[in-house]
Amino acid sequence: MKPTGRATIADVAEAAGVSKATVSRFLNHRERLLSPDIAARVEVAIAKLGYSPSPMAQALSHGRSRLVGLIVADITNPYSVAVLRGAEKACQDAGYLVMLFNLGNESEREREAIDALAGYQVDGFILNTLGRGSNVVDAVTLHGKPAVLVDRRHTGMHTDFVSLDNHSAMAATCGHLVEGGYRELLYVTEPQKGVSSRRERTAAFGACVAAHEPRVAGEVFESVEGETDALDEALRALRQRAKRGRRAAVVAGNAVVTLRIAQAMARLGWQFGADLGFVGFDDPEWASLIGPGLSTVAQPTDAIGRAAATCLIERLRGLDAAPRQLLLPGELVVRGSSRAV
Repeated sequence: MKPTGRATIADVAEAAGVSKATVSRFLNHRERLLSPDIAARVEVAIAKLGYSPSPMAQALSHGRSRLVGLIVADITNPYSVAVLRGAEKACQDAGYLVMLFNLGNESEREREAIDALAGYQVDGFILNTLGRGSNVVDAVTLHGKPAVLVDRRHTGMHTDFVSLDNHSAMAATCGHLVEGGYRELLYVTEPQKGVSSRRERTAAFGACVAAHEPRVAGEVFESVEGETDALDEALRALRQRAKRGRRAAVVAGNAVVTLRIAQAMARLGWQFGADLGFVGFDDPEWASLIGPGLSTVAQPTDAIGRAAATCLIERLRGLDAAPRQLLLPGELVVRGSSRAV
């Protein structure tokens, strides 16, 4: 009689009158180790019981779960979602599934995330986390799993790294604004502490301004969530400098900052392009819908996700080489907010 519920390998063994090890040999295509009579009995029992082996069990029996753990700092960030899509596609093409853990921007959960995913026997990690402290380094070392970093570096962690080429993207942004007649620049970023990509873009901005001095001046402002008055005042100060006959423009460090600046412009009653020029990193779908259209630096998020997954899968397949750094180019998308004089 067919057992109730899902048939197990033990049920197949009993129905065929063989051991579980014999059934396992059959399932792993090792029929040559079985006599034709025994192989036929196992095959009939499997068909009769409708037995289907667990993919997880099969993978683990070969030392692989075919699972990749992806940890992101904030799933509400459009960048993280876009990278996730690219990584998931590449993993799927290679026969892997992705397990996602969202930190919600809580850096203290990084160790918890890695430990949790390691408990599911993931083969390796793709990390788009905050990059603060040594918890991630310690946890990855402890579990002995390969990892790839996306967008944000971790001090002391020597592994493959995939990111936008922040230096080149900022150089293109500043060059575009300078060519358009803008002379007073303000770079608005989220707090830089502990986040390598923010520090890199800020440093690149400083280098760009220095390359065009003295005809171009630039300042940096760190925008903190909820502190709207400080952002408004920074924009007012920028526009005041522009009244000396020098066109002014804002560069936003990511889509989160872009939205904050758009809200500030609405509060102040100003128009992009007319009152202040603008270019923002990341190219959200709504960028073309605000004012004359917001100029942006579109990141190759799908390619970044795919590249990160490919790097990890190559490691899982035995690649033994020095850590690689892949810096992918962005695309400057010019719209009305940064129009020339």
